[in-house]
Amino acid sequence: MFFNLRNTNLRNFKGVRKCARLNFKIYLTFVSNIFKLNIAIFEKQKKNIMAQITLKGNTVHTIGDLPENGLTVKDFALVNDKLEVKVLSDYDGKKKIFNIFPSIDTGICAASARKFNESAGDLENTVVINVSKDLPFALGRFCAAEGLDHVETLSDFRGSFGDDFGVTITDGPMEGLLSRAVIVTDENNHVIYSEQVPEITTEPDYYAALNAVK
Repeated sequence: MFFNLRNTNLRNFKGVRKCARLNFKIYLTFVSNIFKLNIAIFEKQKKNIMAQITLKGNTVHTIGDLPENGLTVKDFALVNDKLEVKVLSDYDGKKKIFNIFPSIDTGICAASARKFNESAGDLENTVVINVSKDLPFALGRFCAAEGLDHVETLSDFRGSFGDDFGVTITDGPMEGLLSRAVIVTDENNHVIYSEQVPEITTEPDYYAALNAVK
């Protein structure tokens, strides 16, 4: 009787242990699947958030989308060639054209700075603000050499403008620089026009941007 009872208990113990192993395997599989699912969801959401543009035909991404029409742009802290910090309130009461580009040392970026400078003098109550990741010294040299005296040219070399305005390039050869974009606001800092230039090596639509403030 005792022997049979012991064997029965042993069989029950082995059954419980086997069941526990099975349940643990099921648990691990469940956790693994949940983890994989969360990773997949995260990657999908990340792709949906990022804007897709091209550099010489090759796909690259920015950290997000430009602020939509009607939204108020965020404050910023950009640096001029005198190493003075400029913020949004420095341009209170003025319409603003943000001419954003990767680097003043590229031909297209230099051309856009010249083009907006030519037109800025004829714009009423409007300031054109060039923004890039170039050092303030490089931007200052360029503006002095080109005689760009109708625009403000500011550096985001130590700020968060690129992330806040959705223009930081997140991959490719220009990762970390700003994409080519134009954002126009009214006197109350509400966005009235924006363009994320789809191909970095092409110029923005100057006519549309300038027409937005007329």
